[in-house]
Amino acid sequence: MVEGRLYDDSESDDDMSESSMTRRRKIEHIEICLEEDVQCQRSTMFEDIEFVHNALPEIDKNKIDLNINFFGLRASAPLVIAAMTGGHPKTKSVNQKLASAAEELGLPIGVGSQRAAVEDPSLADTFTIVRESAPSVPVIANIGATHVTEAPEAVSMIDADILAVHLNPLQEAIQPEGDCNSEGTLESIAAIVDSVDIPVIIKETGAGISSDVAKALEEVGIVGVDVGGLGGTSWAGVEYYRAQKEEDDLRAQIGLEFWDWGIPTALSAIMVLDSTELDVIATGGIRSGLDIAKALSLGATAAGIAHPLLRPAVYGSSLDVVVELERFIEGLRVAMYLTGSQKVEDLSSKQLILSGKLVESLKSLGIDYEKVASGI
Repeated sequence: MVEGRLYDDSESDDDMSESSMTRRRKIEHIEICLEEDVQCQRSTMFEDIEFVHNALPEIDKNKIDLNINFFGLRASAPLVIAAMTGGHPKTKSVNQKLASAAEELGLPIGVGSQRAAVEDPSLADTFTIVRESAPSVPVIANIGATHVTEAPEAVSMIDADILAVHLNPLQEAIQPEGDCNSEGTLESIAAIVDSVDIPVIIKETGAGISSDVAKALEEVGIVGVDVGGLGGTSWAGVEYYRAQKEEDDLRAQIGLEFWDWGIPTALSAIMVLDSTELDVIATGGIRSGLDIAKALSLGATAAGIAHPLLRPAVYGSSLDVVVELERFIEGLRVAMYLTGSQKVEDLSSKQLILSGKLVESLKSLGIDYEKVASGI
């Protein structure tokens, strides 16, 4: 595909239904992520984690086992193709390429919010293409926390194995059309858990999950958390560009002010794992296989990536997506070899060297950083 704009924005808001506006917002998000620098200026804090090099690994790198148990299902590596898109006709091919890559490599894959397809069933194929193209891997549905009645439909739409309920209060606070009424959200999440017969996880969208929030979620039956921490794409930044386009100076200013708001991914993962028994997916600024290894060393089940796959999925082929994913997988395998880790779970018992802002933050929160570093 030749690089260029993905949508025609000639239709005015006055002419658009709510579902049409949701559909346009989906494609605008992709455009902005491709065209603008919307990365956080603050880091994930993974740079404050180092492994102790093992000069005698005593394992064969070619025999390293990357398979994991992913919420009761098998995955060929602890790498999730994180939720990105769907809900606009031009996103169907993007999801098809992502799903084909997931199937080839045996990786779990999530879809973007399915609200648009619930509102407009003609858009369902932008999501159903994922299960059609990835029949044998774990597929993660995606719905908002207030969409209780729509949850079963979202699951059945893509024959999902897992349901992710997304939380995005920061993004809503900056969106020109954002919904900032969060009263009763935890009750709604509990109702969603009761409405479906598959595991339900929570997914933040770039600002992280704290200990207190994780404990509250665990109490209502959530089994895992995708921390979606700070350090990758800033959705406040994305909404800043949308507000600029709409000439909404107030929302744009707020977007700039809160561009780097949130809990860094490494810190968020530690906070959740320190306070709950929840499985953790570390998403948010994962940019290498070494980042994945560090997330796993903290106790995460897997790590997720989105932004690094967007350009190959939009402008390239499924093969281009596979090549990018294999770069991450090889980096993880090298990190495992250099720490003498035969299996993925071995990483969580390795001694770590923690430093910098991560240690300062853990001390401030009353979390025993020496315990985290010891691999106990």
